[in-house]
Amino acid sequence: MENFSNKGKNDHKKIILDIEKLTKVTNVMRELGYRIIVTIGSWDLLHIGHVRYLRKAKTHGDILVVGVDSDRAVKIYKGELRPIIPENERVEMLSYQGCVDFVTLIDDVDNNKKWLYELIKKIKPDVFIAVKDSYPKEQKEEIKQFCKKLVVLPRQAEETSTSRTIQDVVKKTLEKMLTKTDRR
Repeated sequence: MENFSNKGKNDHKKIILDIEKLTKVTNVMRELGYRIIVTIGSWDLLHIGHVRYLRKAKTHGDILVVGVDSDRAVKIYKGELRPIIPENERVEMLSYQGCVDFVTLIDDVDNNKKWLYELIKKIKPDVFIAVKDSYPKEQKEEIKQFCKKLVVLPRQAEETSTSRTIQDVVKKTLEKMLTKTDRR
């Protein structure tokens, strides 16, 4: 089967914010014989681990759909200081990744931190890709109800994560501030 990726041609066509439209598009692609892959995340401070993960995810099918958690959802599950990058910019950055076929914004968690699974309920992917340790066992079981196959990938960067990057920046900033204070 040929590679469907748009290969950089008008990357904004990869962004489909209307879930109903995205569902129709993926249904047509599936009817044409393409296997649909879905993955979801915050994608805050896009780094090498994210890019490696997306490239590996793409190897599990033909059409990679990436759900980007809304700013509201990220605040609920990562804390009030996140995200660092606004949702519209995170969506756009992902649209520039060659391995990504479609990007959508989702607000898929309620105020009690309960996941609603709207994207995967609608698209019913052939494969849902998750990162090891990102979903508890009971949540993985729920996800399996809405997809043909669940694939769990290990983290793709040993040294880099968004949380670690934030901690390093804060630490270095504090050290610099303390060094300046000591000199006075």
